[in-house]
Amino acid sequence: MNRDRLPLFCDAALAERIELAEVKLIAKASAAARRRGPAGAGFVIPVAGGVASFAEQGSPFNKVAGLGFGGVPSPTDLDELERAFAARRAPVQVELAHLADPMVGARLTERGYRLTSFENVLGLDLQGAPGGVIPPGIDVRPSDDDEFDAWFAVVAEGVAHRDAQGVPSHEDFPREVVERAERDVGAAGVVRYVALRDGVIVGGASFYMAEGVALLAGAATAPAHRRRGVHSALVSARITEATAAGCDVAVVTTQPASRAQQNVQHRGFDLLYTRAVLVKEP
Repeated sequence: MNRDRLPLFCDAALAERIELAEVKLIAKASAAARRRGPAGAGFVIPVAGGVASFAEQGSPFNKVAGLGFGGVPSPTDLDELERAFAARRAPVQVELAHLADPMVGARLTERGYRLTSFENVLGLDLQGAPGGVIPPGIDVRPSDDDEFDAWFAVVAEGVAHRDAQGVPSHEDFPREVVERAERDVGAAGVVRYVALRDGVIVGGASFYMAEGVALLAGAATAPAHRRRGVHSALVSARITEATAAGCDVAVVTTQPASRAQQNVQHRGFDLLYTRAVLVKEP
């Protein structure tokens, strides 16, 4: 980490670009889920520059994202999406960036949405960023569909044994739902990576590129192999790939004050903005 560099400044335009990249990924993953499910089970509804998505019961893609950068949703817009979620007996979960139009939050709270949690969005300026160093003894490479089971096994193990540091996540998904969701994001264009020590897969991660933004996600390390540079190696490999593909910023979303946030800040990522998670029960 270069302590002499200026931190990455996030204005509303950059936040909008990051949120749009998230929206595109959610919409594509939700569409992949609908293709394998029964007709009419899910939906993707454009709303005020963002998207309301329902993939399947209990899915991590059941959410509303990107609001506040393409106008304020009207009461009619909110009526429509709330009815769509209620018809599937699912809560409406809105992930709202604090750089979005403040009228969105006011409108949601007026309708009974409840603040549930926060998540942090961190970014790294890839223009002129130094290349990462992969520690000796660790190999990182892309992972294709033939290796999905091994990739998912190590990621699921890592997620199941989260570090206790920081604010705990408000979300907990069944393993079989997460497995289907990971296959859906693969169909949406997400690239998976594995990290190996002595030829054994000990970590996994993924990333998606849109709008010049590289979304780094899905990073996990088997508990027995933590504190050995595996996470840093996975970050470095994806940054190298994103830079080569022409992205100008890499983004990670973390729980506040978590070990993941600490790790990427040590790698040079800056805290850009926070999302408030607001929920309305059906």
